[in-house]
Amino acid sequence: MTQTTGTAGAAGDPPYLRIVATIRRRIADGELAPGDRVPSTRRIAAEWGVALATATKALTTLRLEGLVEARPRIGTVVAGSAPAAPARRRPSPAPDTEPELTLDRIVRAAVEIADAEGLAALSMRGVAARLGVAPMSTYRYVPGKEELILLMADAAYGEESPADATADDAAAGDWRARVEVGARTLWRLYRKHPWLSRIGSLTRPLLVPNLLVHGEWMLDALDGHGLDPTALFDIHVLLYSHVHGLAVHLELEADAEATTGQSEDQWMDSRAPVLRELVDSGRFPTFAKVVGSFEDGYDLRLDALFELGLRALLDGLTPVVEGPGRSRGPGPAPV
Repeated sequence: MTQTTGTAGAAGDPPYLRIVATIRRRIADGELAPGDRVPSTRRIAAEWGVALATATKALTTLRLEGLVEARPRIGTVVAGSAPAAPARRRPSPAPDTEPELTLDRIVRAAVEIADAEGLAALSMRGVAARLGVAPMSTYRYVPGKEELILLMADAAYGEESPADATADDAAAGDWRARVEVGARTLWRLYRKHPWLSRIGSLTRPLLVPNLLVHGEWMLDALDGHGLDPTALFDIHVLLYSHVHGLAVHLELEADAEATTGQSEDQWMDSRAPVLRELVDSGRFPTFAKVVGSFEDGYDLRLDALFELGLRALLDGLTPVVEGPGRSRGPGPAPV
């Protein structure tokens, strides 16, 4: 879709309604079928030359009409039962009928945007457009985007805690079992909200209460084994960096797919000639041998890498935490 296709709406319509009319027509004509991705807010903004908030408002209008739906980390797609005929336009609410706004609604709307399209698509105006309120209304509750992101992170980390994942106290004294629960709980949250990995770093940690809930669990699991405070905290940071470091690639891949329109497999297929040239060059014999041994190519499985790395870390840390001679051999991968 380009700006030249925006003539479907009336000439005097606001830009967002012209965008809505074009996408609506493409759905009605069958050009976009149920389940197909529609242009993201970033793509609409770039191709139509409009602000992200305008793009968000267009997609929100289509969503309210039942034509599209947001799917986390996939984006906005044509709804499965999209009506064939255009729905009647809904007039903008008058100021005195504006939906009731709360901080919780603002944060939840912002999380939905970030889940579906990443932090780059998030803006205060876009959140207001999603909620159907005046652009400046959100500023009565949140000073700006930076503060909003902190509230989003705190809400996301608070959706699940390690304590929720333990049905009984059988492993209460087993530091390793508790660390595994804590690490997997964090991984699930990053899986659900990949944008979390883009906030904060090891050198500039994110200080929000609900993330500290997870940190408290890990520290408490490692405490009481004779570790000095520095060693204890180093291990905690190392374990967190394993989870966070892999999770970064969840968001990077989602961003890359949104930008290029290619899946990971499609991108790799397009680079096959370059890979073949490197393999055939003779400069990297071990690389060529390993890559050549894959029958159907290498499948990068982040979930499997997470489990492999966690098990290796815990095997290596066991003699540090429990004392020399207490290393556990590699066992079967957890299910």
